[in-house]
Amino acid sequence: MEIVKHYQNVPASLQGCSMAIGNFDGVHRGHQTVLSTAKEVAKAEGKPSGVMAFEPHPRVFFQPQRHLFRLTSLETKLELFETFGLGLAAVMPFDADMASLTAEEFVAKVLVDGFNVCHVVTGFNFFFGKGRGGNPQVLKELGEKYGFGVTTVEVQGEAGDRFSSSRVRELLQEGDPRGAAEMLGYWWRIKGIVMGGAQRGTWLGFPTANITLKNSEEFHHGIYAVRVYIDGGVHHGAAYLGTRPTFDDGHPVLETFLFDFKEDIYGKEIYIELIDFIREDIRFRDEEELKANMRKDCEKARSILKQIERADPMLQFPLGKARHVPIDIDNKA
Repeated sequence: MEIVKHYQNVPASLQGCSMAIGNFDGVHRGHQTVLSTAKEVAKAEGKPSGVMAFEPHPRVFFQPQRHLFRLTSLETKLELFETFGLGLAAVMPFDADMASLTAEEFVAKVLVDGFNVCHVVTGFNFFFGKGRGGNPQVLKELGEKYGFGVTTVEVQGEAGDRFSSSRVRELLQEGDPRGAAEMLGYWWRIKGIVMGGAQRGTWLGFPTANITLKNSEEFHHGIYAVRVYIDGGVHHGAAYLGTRPTFDDGHPVLETFLFDFKEDIYGKEIYIELIDFIREDIRFRDEEELKANMRKDCEKARSILKQIERADPMLQFPLGKARHVPIDIDNKA
């Protein structure tokens, strides 16, 4: 997959594509329909396929004081795009210059002069240009003017619940990773470097792999059944997110106990997939009561994960296996 971070002087080999455009936070099943539609058009017209996203998220640019729970980092988003089979990822810097472009200026300068698009695919709720002056209808009119096709993907969802990044965030904050996965089409994951901790898990007989949380990861506190990817291998475990109320009620930590695992992984990058929520984070009377509950938690997690392994419906993206995609270059990944 080719990655570019500008629209000036785009190589001719990367122009003329069928381009999906959006923010794509989470790359959920609605986003996937936009991406697959762009690929289908590209195939039908014998053109390359591409996707355009913006960094930072426009909401962060316009409202920097408001925290945004991002479902996917740029790196993870690019990994998903690559796994999806797109030939080009255009990561446009969303800055004052981009924000100042009117809808028609964006089309003329970025889409036409920059990428010479043959077709553009967006979701039904795509707005663009200064003051959100552009929408799907405006884009279609501009497409007719500048000579490219436009497809608008209508609402996607099941059982009356549409696929949306906002809803995925709500489900994770409510402690429903299964519900989030149904919308995403894959198990939501966290990535981090294993750090040293206070060794409480080791003292309790449950040594854990601890990773530092970023502010964007605000899912519900408690115990989860998880799958962990380490060096391409998949391991089962139980993860704890909370403030350790039995001990110090301090800063939230993410600690993962890997079943039947003895290797030293300090300093390694791991991926943790949230599979199911087991229980809330609560204060126990003492360490013995805590250990007894941890054993129950692990038994339940093992049972959940065994069921998932037998019939895992999340097949779209083999997370943790997509090769690393550099994000600090403007050439081939």
